[in-house]
Amino acid sequence: MASDLPPPYTALTRHPMMPRTNHDEAARFNFLTHFNRYLSGTVGAGNKLAYEKRVLPAFRAEHGRDPEHRYEIRDGMNKDAWHRVWSALKRNSMEMRQHNGRQIVLRQLDELDAMAKQFNEHSGMLELDPSVEQPHYQTSVDIHCQPGGYHSEEREDDVTVGANYDVGLFATTGGALGGLNDGGGTAVVGWAKQERPDWEPKRILDIGCTVGHNAVPIAQAYPQAEVIAIDTAAASLRYGAARAAAMGVTNIKFVQASGEDLSRWDDGSFDWVQTTMFLHELSSKAMPRILAEANRVLAPGGLILHIEQPQYSDDMPLFEQFMRDWDAFNNNEPFWSAMHGQDLKQVMAEAGFPRESQFVAGVRAVVDPEIFPPSPDEGEEDFGRAAIWNAYGAWKPSEQAVAA
Repeated sequence: MASDLPPPYTALTRHPMMPRTNHDEAARFNFLTHFNRYLSGTVGAGNKLAYEKRVLPAFRAEHGRDPEHRYEIRDGMNKDAWHRVWSALKRNSMEMRQHNGRQIVLRQLDELDAMAKQFNEHSGMLELDPSVEQPHYQTSVDIHCQPGGYHSEEREDDVTVGANYDVGLFATTGGALGGLNDGGGTAVVGWAKQERPDWEPKRILDIGCTVGHNAVPIAQAYPQAEVIAIDTAAASLRYGAARAAAMGVTNIKFVQASGEDLSRWDDGSFDWVQTTMFLHELSSKAMPRILAEANRVLAPGGLILHIEQPQYSDDMPLFEQFMRDWDAFNNNEPFWSAMHGQDLKQVMAEAGFPRESQFVAGVRAVVDPEIFPPSPDEGEEDFGRAAIWNAYGAWKPSEQAVAA
């Protein structure tokens, strides 16, 4: 059905910092957008059939029982021809997306670097700190198969990785994040406005902002607030700050800093601390430190909110857990499986957020429905490919509540 097709790449909003694509480059992204949707839907459905018709019966015949955890399913599925072909196609699709985006950016790098430098010098919204070290868990692998990850630089004042991320995210997600790739940020804003329509946060901290595509919608929705967007990657921040300035957003600042050390900010400095699809990028040692720091800088009565895919639990079928685990083993997401296997509520409680103050809510990308088909509320499970997430959060108890 035509209504099931993703929008064309030309639907991407052309803000001034967005790299320009020629006919062939846009055509490649159009192919990859449709290819990703096809793999996630039509072809991906064959994985369940392969499991039910071949892998599960073979496992039962060999072991005399059903699989007890997702790794046993993975061992069996990795021997199945259908799953192996599907998995190889998905991996190659991601690599093609990265290489197309990278060559687009490198073709016009002089212009992009110069434009970003001009925007950033005039806006004053970028603060870099060369002493900030890149975490080893980010440098040891090219996250999402992006060459050099999100921190590498071609040269001084480089924006390559940020521009590549922005220009190709549309193809990776099948357009599900909207024309500005900001569906995650708009989802957060929609939830917050509905949950507390009269809330007026004054200072907001976004940790792990990348190019700010999720922080900018928050800044736009709360123009009276000061938004601080931090990341360790200077190359991503240069592009993100220039992108925001080019879009006319003035109440946001991009700061090179690690979420593991927020010592530059005093206790209770922020009314809202936000992460969006970030916790799964962290090592098991880094995540508790970041959550503890977030708790320290969050003011009493303030909000901490993490947008993530749902955590694995006894209520989630093992096959679904296996499918959601694909990125951990095939898309350079080394901490995905372990992070989603944790009891996130307990991790947050140990960081200082009492369980009784925590909540889990559902959020979905907010896009222009006339151009972008919304993520489905019903239908076949796509194992995390749709732009529908869980919000794991807490309202920090007020000082009065703590005293009581």
